[in-house]
Amino acid sequence: MKIIAIVGSLRRMSYNHALAEKAGEIIGDRSEFEILDYSGVPFFNEDSEFPAPDTVADIRGKIASADGVWFFSPEYNHTIPGVLKNLIDWLSRKASAETPQVLGGKKAAISGVSGGMSGTSIMQDDLIAVLSYLDMKIMNVPRLTIPDAWNQTDEHGRFVPVKSLTYLEKQTEAFLKFVAEE
Repeated sequence: MKIIAIVGSLRRMSYNHALAEKAGEIIGDRSEFEILDYSGVPFFNEDSEFPAPDTVADIRGKIASADGVWFFSPEYNHTIPGVLKNLIDWLSRKASAETPQVLGGKKAAISGVSGGMSGTSIMQDDLIAVLSYLDMKIMNVPRLTIPDAWNQTDEHGRFVPVKSLTYLEKQTEAFLKFVAEE
């Protein structure tokens, strides 16, 4: 089984990247787990859609070969961060007349951590609407929203989800089971 993690923040010390890393540790050797690097993806522009830039073609290949896609994202202004939405816009397009978009039918989970007290619940609802439209099969329960990230950091400012680790473990187990189901 192969899980691709997509983090909705490109920030070097991203709380959501740390959460994705922790999920990968929990998964261990039970599944292949990769955090996608999409920092080189350009802004979506139909003028440069065919052929797609190499970075987009590579990412499409990784998503196509995955059994599940796990989104870890902050909430920016009560919605999906622009970099994540841009990536989804690229992935939502056909690679060619013969090749469908790569998200359709893929199983997905959503997690998020933010400094605010609403966690990422509003962004997650928006993301579910977009992913549902793209025909992804979303594991709606359990979802993980972690608020107050600033109070869950170590002495170096790195996010340490000690308070939320039990919930992440439960979501990880549920997602592995969800992806394995026919």
